[in-house]
Amino acid sequence: QVQLVESGGGLVQAGGSLRLSCAASGRTFSSYAMGWFRQAPGKERDVVSAITWSGHNTYYADSVKGRFTISRDNAKNTVYLQMNSLKPEDTAVYYCAASKGAYYSTMPGDYDYWGQGTQVTVSS
Repeated sequence: QVQLVESGGGLVQAGGSLRLSCAASGRTFSSYAMGWFRQAPGKERDVVSAITWSGHNTYYADSVKGRFTISRDNAKNTVYLQMNSLKPEDTAVYYCAASKGAYYSTMPGDYDYWGQGTQVTVSS
């Protein structure tokens, strides 16, 4: 069992930055691929970024490429999402998720564990 706890969300003006963190429990964190998803009101939960267990391979949705950076520190059981140049359309609840597969997936259904989510609000 893996428990995930997100932090770092908040209210920021357009053009600002936030760094989300996702702390995981359990000794097998380093074997999980990790993903960040977001869900805006009335919309589906979509992938934002994902990373393999090793951190060597990453994925970014087109809407965040060049602005967001995913990283992980397996020694600290933590995955991060650095978000720069934020836009109002980035407003959503952000979730981190863990997949037992070593390689990442962009599909929510492929993830086995989810955090409770953290709200990110970007004002114009």
